[in-house]
Amino acid sequence: MGNGKTRSLIITHRSEQGRDTRSFRMLPEGATGAHGLSFAPGQVAVLQTNDGGSAYFAFASAPEDEELEFLIKRTNGAAQAIFDMQSGQALTMAEIVGRGFTLDEHRGKDLVFIAMGTGIAPLRSALRHVLRRARDFGQIVVLYGVRTPADFCYLDETEGWQAAGVELRQVVSRPDGHDWSGPTGYVQSLLDHILPELSAPVALVCGSLEMIEQTRSRLQVMGFKPDAILTNY
Repeated sequence: MGNGKTRSLIITHRSEQGRDTRSFRMLPEGATGAHGLSFAPGQVAVLQTNDGGSAYFAFASAPEDEELEFLIKRTNGAAQAIFDMQSGQALTMAEIVGRGFTLDEHRGKDLVFIAMGTGIAPLRSALRHVLRRARDFGQIVVLYGVRTPADFCYLDETEGWQAAGVELRQVVSRPDGHDWSGPTGYVQSLLDHILPELSAPVALVCGSLEMIEQTRSRLQVMGFKPDAILTNY
């Protein structure tokens, strides 16, 4: 589901999220009111900087949101360059890639979102889309794992998710030296506690390739059919 149309995006707002991570809201140059782009929740944009560097970032915003949003972690190359950008600056979106999440095919089902690290970005895109039409789905569960408590993103939104009926469970793999009384381990470890309560759920998995494969294997052992395990890319 590619979209080869190059667009210039203007940064409208940036905010600090987890450690070395910022969220950036953007609008296409000349857009009035809303972004006007077509994409599926969980799809990925190829963003380019002025020096020609490019990197892949999942949309953190739902298609229905007025602005586009991306979660950028300070790493290197284009990601580092974008991380340092300010409101008012421009960058290029070269294309939209990946299949995203085919949520319309799973109406009426319980949804289990499983995200690690900045995998919260495509999860948030799909979750914001689903919460606008929560009556179309069953129970919504979010399992979110990070390395340390300082790495959680969108903490200002999680209360709203819970108020909307989402069951949120967070886990930390390296709590040493942090004030953390919640579960420890990898996000996959939360599955054993939540799945017995659900009937025929669909899993949406967001994270590194290694995490996705480990989670997929664990879900299949627990009885998930391959078409009930969704990835965005």
